[in-house]
Amino acid sequence: MMGSRQEAQGALFYEFSIEAHVPPDHMLRSVDRFVDLGGIRKHLPPFYSSTDHRSIQS
Repeated sequence: MMGSRQEAQGALFYEFSIEAHVPPDHMLRSVDRFVDLGGIRKHLPPFYSSTDHRSIQS
């Protein structure tokens, strides 16, 4: 059959919630308050695509 195929957007993407997967009492939640990974982005540009389709948008 020719023509556009109708897909629900949910079939194209998946949802992931860190809140739903990391228990409230997990050690990572307490560590996250003290670790700043903000400076790591300056080291990542060599790993981006040459077409600038980054997976992380700032």
